[in-house]
Amino acid sequence: MERIIEEIREDLSRRIAVAADRLADRTLAEDPAYAALLGRAELRERIHHTLRQAVEGLLRSSRGLPVELAEARAVGALRAEQGLPLASLLRTHRRGGRLLWQSLTEAVTAHDRAALPRLLPAASVMWDVVDQMTDAMTESYRLTEAAHGDRDRERRAALLDVLLDGADGPSAAAEAAAAQLGLPDRGRFTVVVLAAEVSGAPSAAPAAAVPPAPAGGPGAASAPRVLWRFRADGEVGLVELGHHPLESVRDLLAPLGVRAGVGPVVAAPAEVARAHRLAALALRTAPESEGPRTALLDERLPAALVAAQAELAGRLRQVVLGPVLALPSEDRRTLLTTLGTWLACQGSTTDAAQRLYCHRNTVSNRLRRVEQLTGRSLSDPRHVVELALAHSAVLQRVEAEPVTRPAAPGRRTSRTPGGTARRSPRRPA
Repeated sequence: MERIIEEIREDLSRRIAVAADRLADRTLAEDPAYAALLGRAELRERIHHTLRQAVEGLLRSSRGLPVELAEARAVGALRAEQGLPLASLLRTHRRGGRLLWQSLTEAVTAHDRAALPRLLPAASVMWDVVDQMTDAMTESYRLTEAAHGDRDRERRAALLDVLLDGADGPSAAAEAAAAQLGLPDRGRFTVVVLAAEVSGAPSAAPAAAVPPAPAGGPGAASAPRVLWRFRADGEVGLVELGHHPLESVRDLLAPLGVRAGVGPVVAAPAEVARAHRLAALALRTAPESEGPRTALLDERLPAALVAAQAELAGRLRQVVLGPVLALPSEDRRTLLTTLGTWLACQGSTTDAAQRLYCHRNTVSNRLRRVEQLTGRSLSDPRHVVELALAHSAVLQRVEAEPVTRPAAPGRRTSRTPGGTARRSPRRPA
């Protein structure tokens, strides 16, 4: 085979040059991605060089030598950096392989038709060389694409951090970060903070940001846009509400089955840091004992006041509910649960009894005991406010106490839509 190729080398070189011209014209005519990236002369030269390399690879392989693949890897990495779709690259490469075999057979036929049978064993060798070059190019493309994706996620994460953790008020850094994330200067934004796992298992994927895209599955194009940021202490989402009401965030988070805090609506990316702090505060008003729920700050302002003042919250617990907290654990739990249920039922003893699966007289007796122990009357609005705030302070204190639980087998570590990446609604700026 090596002898045949040497005999037709000059004619084969001419035919390969013609094949490169044909393939360059076809590629530019049929593939807009290539047409947007390369001019005809550059593409034709690249194809011509690759075809010559394949011939050299065929000769090396026939001698038992390894095929040189460094340039194939370089091309794969370059095209990935340039953003050319892998499908476009592979399609042109496969077409080049077919044209090379056609050029070989035509050159041998023109030189000595009787030598064609001697060329047939070269077919499997040539396609093996083409496959090696294709595999090397593809692997290099994917490695480069993955590295580029990692850099892009890290960059987005850093830009999100600028907005989420920045100082209040306009700043050049916040404006630049918002622009690079594709956020408008003015709009309607909020922040969502998801509760971290308490099982000891990691709560999310490594810090990253899901690329900005509507989240939420089918029909997501009509949902608010969310940029997720995965952190060791939980997951944070910057929500671009657009025309959607703030309450729509509940629908977005409902499938995740998590506890979440939602900050107020702000009008500019520079105000996102404030929304983030208030979203974290809103989450603290939703104790784990209440199960998965989405707490909107504006609906839980009294409890948020308690959460924001830890020292005063401790004093409130002791001054208002101290005598109840001093009871044996079973009595304490019963009275606090009854008080909390009565408050949640807007002061309806009947509804509270139904929730607690007991007689309404039992609820009345327990509430009367709370009144006697605290010296506060549930018919006095001021006393009800004090008891409600103190009860909230008790729940938040319990929530803050460390809890160790075994990790659930097979529990997913990512919940957010997206994603991605990643829970990765995830997958995960």
